[in-house]
Amino acid sequence: MGLIHRSVLAVLLAAGVCASVAAGNCPAHYVDGRMPEIQNKRMQAGTTELCYDVFGVMHSSITRTPLWSAERLTAENLAAAKTLSRENSFHPEPRLPASARAELADYARSGFDRGHMAPNGDMPDRNSQHQSFTLANMVPQDGENNRHLWAGIEAVVRKQAIKEGELYVLTGPVFLGSSLRKIGNVLVPSHLYKVVYSPRQKAGAAFLVENRPTSEYELLSIAQLEARIALNLLPSLSAAQKETVLRLPNVKLRKSKGGK
Repeated sequence: MGLIHRSVLAVLLAAGVCASVAAGNCPAHYVDGRMPEIQNKRMQAGTTELCYDVFGVMHSSITRTPLWSAERLTAENLAAAKTLSRENSFHPEPRLPASARAELADYARSGFDRGHMAPNGDMPDRNSQHQSFTLANMVPQDGENNRHLWAGIEAVVRKQAIKEGELYVLTGPVFLGSSLRKIGNVLVPSHLYKVVYSPRQKAGAAFLVENRPTSEYELLSIAQLEARIALNLLPSLSAAQKETVLRLPNVKLRKSKGGK
């Protein structure tokens, strides 16, 4: 695994600050139809918006990962998802050129899981399930993290979505630190985040976890996470709304084989 020097870090961190475009091609996945804003214009040439049936992705050709995956997660879709068995179908994203995307070979024998950002377990039908296995929706994730803590976070979010009826969810990688690892051509995030927003309660919250074996996580306001990762995640919300924290159950580590 290669190391990325601090001199490159500013550019990579900017990749966590996606394009300053208020609306995209798949607004149904975003609060008020507005996607997160990329504040560093140098990164815009490396981003591609990808729309799928029940989620959307902003992909970076620099990190060869999503910068975020966005979902409008509904109780109805989750009920349908529970009836599906998991069918793994990991594949490179055909809408991206080979020079910009991750390949299966990048992850092979890397020691990292192909970690879903929009989870397979949220997908209500076979077509959307297959779409979720695109590598454009994956990041290199520590396997213990993916299968236990992250799976527990995903379970909490599903439980809350069933309770609320719907949630908007944003999930993505964070690239922080003096050096960053690489597997093949894909950058390994230092942290992962998951943001949830309840339109019913007009409140949200954000999970932030290190990409390592751990049982620890931070539960932040949306405003706190935005300050940490320099990304305007929910641009249609006021500053006060971003400070209003949605109450969520405690996360329990899962004994499952992997994040869904």
